[in-house]
Amino acid sequence: MTGLALSPAGFVNEFYPSFWWIPAGILAAALAIKLPSIIRLWKDPMLRAVGGLLLLALAVFVFVAPSTIAGVNRLTGVPNISAPWVYSLLTAFGGACLLLIITWRNGLSDRSARTRRAMRWVIIGYSGVIAALWVLFALADVPVERLRDIDTYYANTPYMRELILLYLLAHTNSSLITNYLIWNWIRTDGLDAWLRWGLKFLGVGYALQLAFDAAKLTALVARWNDRDLDWLSTAVAPPLACLAAILVAVGFILPHAGQYLHDRCRVRLALYELRPLYLLMRSVSGRGVPFVLRASAELRLIRRETFIRDTLLSLARFIDEDLRRRSYEAAVGLGFPAPRAKALAAAVTILAAVDTRGTPRRSTDPDTTNLLREIGAVSRELRRGEDVRRVQARVAAAPDEDARVAT
Repeated sequence: MTGLALSPAGFVNEFYPSFWWIPAGILAAALAIKLPSIIRLWKDPMLRAVGGLLLLALAVFVFVAPSTIAGVNRLTGVPNISAPWVYSLLTAFGGACLLLIITWRNGLSDRSARTRRAMRWVIIGYSGVIAALWVLFALADVPVERLRDIDTYYANTPYMRELILLYLLAHTNSSLITNYLIWNWIRTDGLDAWLRWGLKFLGVGYALQLAFDAAKLTALVARWNDRDLDWLSTAVAPPLACLAAILVAVGFILPHAGQYLHDRCRVRLALYELRPLYLLMRSVSGRGVPFVLRASAELRLIRRETFIRDTLLSLARFIDEDLRRRSYEAAVGLGFPAPRAKALAAAVTILAAVDTRGTPRRSTDPDTTNLLREIGAVSRELRRGEDVRRVQARVAAAPDEDARVAT
């Protein structure tokens, strides 16, 4: 009952020691999902950069956990050495995000002087900030170990005060610039839908990072003015950081994972749509595509399409072009639009060819170019068998030239 009565700040304080492992676990899962693609396409610098960014974000949340902070301090024998280490990781993460957005937006092929100059300044600037953090820590006197509130506890300590302010300003700067670039990019016309959604997640994630920086800076300034707003740093900022990291991870993964899933679904749907025509062609040839246990969906689709086209070619001499013409006119007369009428006419003609393949209608093969190109549309019509039967019935009721005047 006491837990139910906790305030939001009290809830965060209650679960603070294990709070950081939630985003760490999500980031680890995201990295695990992305890892096969990174290994398979190792030469793709964008995939490597996204993987490195996820690894860097994961490191931030692993090392910011109180248990890890205490372990690093104990291992090195230096109280609070985790502070510059975590701040360095956070600064590196901010700079890496900025670099990735610049490269991602401009494209890997962009070697303009402006792009190179921007990337060079990001690398120099954030490397300089990280070096300054360690120099300031070496100059600061911070003997009391603080696992949760080091920002506010040492807010007025010489050199440590500057260290804390420096990392927050660097992080705020990277979040502001990255956020500006992202929302400006979102307004660009012609973006892929998955990329646009990924950018939206990134935009919200970096907006939350700005809220994190605002909470931290407000608590720091309050300490400078002898006021206690430590709860902003210890209870408000952590959830914002966790949610921001999750959204940023989703934003970077979504364009790649979304396109991958879209392609998988497209292939599966194509296999499903071709099944009626495939089964019909299998009844003609007396065999089907040999089963291969480890064949990918793409390979199965290619083999199925090839099998259907090869079997249709063997049926070509049984195709009745006059029947196809009359079937098309019948389908149009039934109110079907031209694309569907063509597919329905082809379906009717193929079914007739299958039934009468023992008696060739022509000495020369008809033109099957369109038929072989539209196997997906034909298969869909075979699945909707009722419309095919309606066309067959209309053709039978108005044979030859009479079909042209049927109403």
